[in-house]
Amino acid sequence: MSERQKTIICVRDLTAAYDGQAILKRVNFEVYGGEVFIIVGGSGSGKSTLLKHMIGLHRPASGQVLIDGQDITAAEGQNRLAILRKFGVTYQSGALFGSMTVLENICLPLEEFTDLPPEAVRLIGLMKLAQVGLEGFGHYMPSELSGGMQKRAGIARSMALDPELLFLDEPSAGLDPVTSAELDDLILSLARTLRITFVVVTHELASIFAIADRVIMLDKETKGIVAMGTPRELRDHSDNPWVRRFFSRQPARET
Repeated sequence: MSERQKTIICVRDLTAAYDGQAILKRVNFEVYGGEVFIIVGGSGSGKSTLLKHMIGLHRPASGQVLIDGQDITAAEGQNRLAILRKFGVTYQSGALFGSMTVLENICLPLEEFTDLPPEAVRLIGLMKLAQVGLEGFGHYMPSELSGGMQKRAGIARSMALDPELLFLDEPSAGLDPVTSAELDDLILSLARTLRITFVVVTHELASIFAIADRVIMLDKETKGIVAMGTPRELRDHSDNPWVRRFFSRQPARET
């Protein structure tokens, strides 16, 4: 079985609900090793809800999320920690600690979860910064970095423990088009050179067309997936007019 065919994530009959109100109902899909997998949808469609369930922040009303064959929705104790170690997460803001230098932020997971000596931790941290194009910025404070650099630093920290899977929440949010394109190039480079699997929540069409291997589209009304495929397939060949309009960036009604 090739890396691309290997199932890294399997979401089975996932139903997500808050206060008894269903947000998603019986959602099913798989993510394959080495691909960049995008989650899109309109406002209130459940993108963030799905992501939070996939990384174990919330437990589903029913169903499973299997990561590398292990169910994160049911795991507890050391088993749960072992699953959490398999992936990294980067949030919209980068979520860096403002009172620590960039290098200290990157090294924090290594200090918390390994027994490596300080010099080894520092060298790994510097290597991660180099992998995201931030050589020489380790001594900076997060507030001294541009928005794009903060996003890169957040990705570097999420890579500290060498996960094979990264979740990115709106990575291009707040970035200008050039910086966003540079971040897209970084994601593609990491996916190709390090064989990292990416799950990305975004609504940025330029980024979707630039980096996505496959996309799923969530729908608020049906509370599930209304389309799955490559961006171009969904734009050009979907039998759902709303899906075609979304990927073509067309208004809902002609004027």
